[in-house]
Amino acid sequence: MLGLKRSAESATRLPKTVVITGAASGIGAAATREAIGRGHRVAVCDIDLAAAEALCAELGSHALAVPLDVRSAEDWTRALASVRDRFGAIDVLVNNAGIIHTGFARDLSLEQHRDMVDVNYFGVLNGVMAALPLMRERGHGQIINVCSMTSFLPLTGYSTYGATKHAIRAFHHALVMEERDSPIRFSIIHPPSVQTPMLEQEMADDSAVLAFAEKATAPEVLGRCINDAMETSPIEVVFPPLGGRIQRLAGSNARLMHVVIPMVERFSAGRKRIRRR
Repeated sequence: MLGLKRSAESATRLPKTVVITGAASGIGAAATREAIGRGHRVAVCDIDLAAAEALCAELGSHALAVPLDVRSAEDWTRALASVRDRFGAIDVLVNNAGIIHTGFARDLSLEQHRDMVDVNYFGVLNGVMAALPLMRERGHGQIINVCSMTSFLPLTGYSTYGATKHAIRAFHHALVMEERDSPIRFSIIHPPSVQTPMLEQEMADDSAVLAFAEKATAPEVLGRCINDAMETSPIEVVFPPLGGRIQRLAGSNARLMHVVIPMVERFSAGRKRIRRR
């Protein structure tokens, strides 16, 4: 029995071919570095090919730069074909790419609202639809969707961004139930504020005062979490472990949110004024 357990644990650590989107910077780059360090092969997929190539030059032959606009189904088909040509079958897809346009809903253009939906939601949907038949045909695979703690709490200044994350979570869990008899494993990870260029954009916008509500997490923490999920296949991961569970519960109570969120906003605005001194 112990031998079987050890065999299963060893199997999870075999080198995998991992596709990561938005991999040239932030959480994606941290996850890529961690994956390479664990002996995996990584397709560094990003719309910024130059940045992806620079990261791959640093990491060596087990990293492959792949241009990918996640909004395009055609791009996905081409990208996954190039990964299979170089590394063989795809073991893990990490949907990580995302964007934000900060500002109150009334101040954003329809194009900005649509841009977030196209990248954040349809980018994930396109990736899943491209990878799913390949993994089903092979009889093996894993899909990890990097979502956000805003999938539980609607926040001012994040209206459409949060809506895309709510949509990802709803889609993800429905998909898991639909594919419960398939050989594919699924995990969804909800980062908090993370020290990335996206957070810097939020902090520069007065409408996004909630970016100051908590201390930002280092991207390397999320990089390790994503790689751990390749081995343990958690259903859902929230950050921080205890506080995230409280936020998830609070998000189901609209009346409570309408009281608590303005209080947190005032606290965050105070922290922002202190930081600017």
